Amino acid sequence: MNIRKIAQLAGVSPATVSRVFSRNPGVSPEVAKRIIKIAAAHNYHPRISEKQKNVVLITPYNSVYPVQSCIDMLLMALTQELPKNGFRVEILPVNSLERLPDVRFCAAVAIGVEPSELADWDDRFNEPLIFLDRSPTDSKHRKNVYFVNSNENECVELAISHFKERKCRKIGCIIHGNPGEGNASVREKAIRQNLKKFDFPCEDNLIHFSGNGSERYVELTGKLLKLGVDALFCPGGNAGITVLYALSLYGREVPQDISLIASEQTFFSSYAVPPQTTVTQEYQLLAAEVTGLIGRYLDNESIPYITTLPYRLIKRESVK
Repeated sequence: MNIRKIAQLAGVSPATVSRVFSRNPGVSPEVAKRIIKIAAAHNYHPRISEKQKNVVLITPYNSVYPVQSCIDMLLMALTQELPKNGFRVEILPVNSLERLPDVRFCAAVAIGVEPSELADWDDRFNEPLIFLDRSPTDSKHRKNVYFVNSNENECVELAISHFKERKCRKIGCIIHGNPGEGNASVREKAIRQNLKKFDFPCEDNLIHFSGNGSERYVELTGKLLKLGVDALFCPGGNAGITVLYALSLYGREVPQDISLIASEQTFFSSYAVPPQTTVTQEYQLLAAEVTGLIGRYLDNESIPYITTLPYRLIKRESVK
């Protein structure tokens, strides 16, 4: 399959096909969509020149997103890793996607963006899209769409098993976000499974969602303290610093009165008093994996639909 054959099947000139693949303006959306569909059906990927080695990083528009800190760390890792491998980076908020057809790019990475927001990718583009820190929302295998994430069950198991080793008796959990958003529901399921696995109480009133932002952490921390918890597990968001503040309002000290594990915040966790035990994604490893997948795709090598990487537990002083 080549450009001339694609042009013949689409009923257009080879120059028009070339303009579509190089993201030049002047081709109607209907014609561009037809050419992309034909190319995808024949598994044709245009050769990317050095001038076109641009990767678009698609980010949430709202900065008060439940996982903003995670997004910031992933962005930092990607903007370090991609240029080291010859790629240029363009950051595009998800609410500006109408600009994407006018951008020359060889791949896109969606960070903290729900797959439903880009459900029509295959109808619009022939370049690969990698969702970072997300999982497929259905069983349909979408062409040119891939997923790179971290093992959320391992994240929860690392935290709860550490509480078990340290003789904690009752764990309260505050999951950042809302059910169905990001990884919140995946974490809830993993928390219930691992509380039972390690013989901890698992009543519904011990597991809460914080919603967006940090406003409910003080209230939820208070409710869990009234239930007699001696440990708090708070994955996602800025829970480490927020829960530490909430505990100070209730006159509780970490770890003397209560043990705490939260998600790693690179610029805070190790400097907290006491330094916080955390669970963390391997951000540089994720960025390296994404970069490698893009390179292999452009070399016409097959790449996995889903790549799942490990979490890490950083043991510090916030667990008794």
